[in-house]
Amino acid sequence: MKLLNRSLLYLSFAFLLIIGIWSVLFYVNLKDEIRDSIDDGLDNNRLLILQKVTTDSTLLFQDDFGGNNFVIHPVLKQKAFTLKDIYKDTLMFRLNEDDLEPVRILHTAFEHENKYYRLKIISSLVEEDDLIEESFWNVFWLFIVLITSIIIVNNVILRKIWHPFYDILNHLITYRLDTDEVTFKIATKTKEFIQLQEASTALIKHSKETYVAQKQFTENASHELQTPIAIIIAKLELLLESENLVEKDANTIAAVIRISDRLKNLNKTLLLLTKIENRQFIEQKIIHLNEKVIEIQSNFQEFADFKNIIISCQEKADVKVVMNISLFEILLSNLLKNAIFHNVNDGEIAVQITPKEFIICNTGKELDFDAKTIFNRFVKNQANSQSTGLGLAVCHSICKLYTIDLSYEFIKNQHCFKINFENIRVNS
Repeated sequence: MKLLNRSLLYLSFAFLLIIGIWSVLFYVNLKDEIRDSIDDGLDNNRLLILQKVTTDSTLLFQDDFGGNNFVIHPVLKQKAFTLKDIYKDTLMFRLNEDDLEPVRILHTAFEHENKYYRLKIISSLVEEDDLIEESFWNVFWLFIVLITSIIIVNNVILRKIWHPFYDILNHLITYRLDTDEVTFKIATKTKEFIQLQEASTALIKHSKETYVAQKQFTENASHELQTPIAIIIAKLELLLESENLVEKDANTIAAVIRISDRLKNLNKTLLLLTKIENRQFIEQKIIHLNEKVIEIQSNFQEFADFKNIIISCQEKADVKVVMNISLFEILLSNLLKNAIFHNVNDGEIAVQITPKEFIICNTGKELDFDAKTIFNRFVKNQANSQSTGLGLAVCHSICKLYTIDLSYEFIKNQHCFKINFENIRVNS
């Protein structure tokens, strides 16, 4: 949810709570004031009726409301003393409305010429209830108007205020370290946005310097380290061809050559990992997955034949992805090479291509380490001393670079690796 919409949501809930509490208090207070006003009117009518009774005794025989708003009934003295001024809300049939209507009634008693009478006076509540209902709807529409106003202000005025923030955010999202741009300028007078812009520029500048330094180191290391190792291997190979070399020394030199060759591969792989993590593989293109799998499979067919491994490929979909071609080939090659080298003689490799996934499973012994660490650097089976333990780490780094999921499972004596290409898949 965007920041503006989240602010709107919080404001709406705040207004709903505040207006809701205020409406309840307003309703209770308004109702109390209306009842007090009606009660004062009823009390005033009581005094007027008592005055009229002294001059017009016929009022004492008003035993039904009829067209009047009061009734008088004689009561015993003891009963009269028990009556107090009581105000109640009730319903009464009204001829003009032809229905039961709410009324406020006063129960009281009085004495006239040594006789006691019970007096009931009524006052209609219809208009007052209508007033309360009208007040409720006024509050309701007030809330609607406030929310509508907030939405308008939020999307017109506040959006303009936050425009520099979104400009900075979009710039950071689209920024690439391989570009020459270091600073950017956003037009704003807001202090916080100016500080954010300065902090972002400083961070970009620092990241750019670090990126350039790492890139230079990688390029230099690639040349400075690979060349001496290649020279060492070449000289050892020449020494191995010497006629005066005894067998023991020849075996020692051959072992050193193997170690040097492994060091060469280890150096190349570590440099590759550094390049991947520094995002130095920029160029991307559309790659036909099915064709690449067949091509890479043919490259490793001799290694598979040497161990009598049968490779089968099941194509359930024709898949195209957008990736750097070099990284894509390294990813598939490492997985297939891993499936061959860690397989058993007369084993099997099953490749499956689905609309979303590339799956490769191979027979082999169960891991002698925790499967959760299989993509960590230098993690390998203890029995395989020739492995650098970096092949799967490179695969994981490539998948992480393109935010695609790489997973591992050991199912039915088979090691299975799955790559979900959904994020970079080209829709047909």
